[in-house]
Amino acid sequence: MNKGEERTIYKRFVISVSLTSVLCLSVIFGIVYLTNKQLIYEQAKSEARALFESTVITRKWNATYEGVYVEKKPGVISNPYLENPDISTVDGRIFTKKNPALMTREISEYAGREGLFTFRITSLAPVNPANKPDEFEARALRLFEKGKKEVFEGDARNNGHYFRYMAPLYVEKECLKCHVKEGYRLGEIRGGISVSFDIGEILDMQKTNLVIIVALAMFSIAALLGFFFLFTHDLTKKISLARQQAEEMAATDALTGLNNRRQVLERFCEEMERAKRLKKDLGCIMIDIDNFKTINDTYGHLAGDKTLRKVADVLKNSIRTYDIAGRYGGEEFLIILPDTDFRETRIFAERIGKNIKTQTVVEPGIAQAVTVSLGIASMTDTDISIDNMIKRADDGLYKAKDSGRDRVAWV
Repeated sequence: MNKGEERTIYKRFVISVSLTSVLCLSVIFGIVYLTNKQLIYEQAKSEARALFESTVITRKWNATYEGVYVEKKPGVISNPYLENPDISTVDGRIFTKKNPALMTREISEYAGREGLFTFRITSLAPVNPANKPDEFEARALRLFEKGKKEVFEGDARNNGHYFRYMAPLYVEKECLKCHVKEGYRLGEIRGGISVSFDIGEILDMQKTNLVIIVALAMFSIAALLGFFFLFTHDLTKKISLARQQAEEMAATDALTGLNNRRQVLERFCEEMERAKRLKKDLGCIMIDIDNFKTINDTYGHLAGDKTLRKVADVLKNSIRTYDIAGRYGGEEFLIILPDTDFRETRIFAERIGKNIKTQTVVEPGIAQAVTVSLGIASMTDTDISIDNMIKRADDGLYKAKDSGRDRVAWV
């Protein structure tokens, strides 16, 4: 996998996780908003139920006494739908009867003027035309006949927002005292009470909550993505460094720090292809430490390892930046020389041999210099692979060994 493919994978991973995180947070905050909205409507519904129950209890109290009488002062009108609603006292004052329906309407009007709430009694067949149901009330009454226990909705009108609630009104025994002749039967639904009140403040609170939720969602998403990007950036750097270190370990000889056999041969193939394509020269040097077994047997394997490292250091300092040096195996080394002809390869090999001899000893204090034998080869038109050049360089190395070591040879 190259670096471009690796960056593409990281990019896709970051985008996928980011989109997933944004989606999850959006769903969470959406649920919070919807839950908050539902709670607000539940609060409004609870308030409407309380108003409805209060109205029912007030009507029941009135019906228990078969209506209540109030003094008929200026502005007090008698109920035209009652027979003989007025009575006179011995002192000449007149009182008029307020039955449950009239009392309910007047309390509603009073509460409406105070800006609190309104409620009204209505049915599909009202006695008083003023109690005719509107569209919402008629729909609710029909639903009550089908078994529905309550109906509610939001209503925007008169530049305001209202919550409307309606529940059925059942015939109770107190009702029969006045309505038995009208065919009322105990327990049946004779209409309903509609409650309405302004929920503008509640909706404003909901809008404020929405703004807060959106702000929190954006902040949370930004914070999460920022943290995730920083974490991912740091992680990808560490992964890239670890990958680079792994690649270097896979391509490097642990003892000498040079390219290992696999890596140096891969680079050799690349350079040969390049040289053929560009019609350039290419040289290689096969190097073997002389009498290395004797060094191990005389001074120990630790001294042998130090000798390998010292030779490797000389090679690193002797080659050009674009040359390639590697440990071929045991005490053998291979150097690849791009853009180098045979004469230059020979001169280069002689300089390396001299540098190793003058700069390397087996152990400090022991006057035994390390020498190497070198075999060289240069690419020809007949070389179809690196094997041909390695074979010629190796043959040159054996020739140098057979000729007394510490020299450069070729075939």
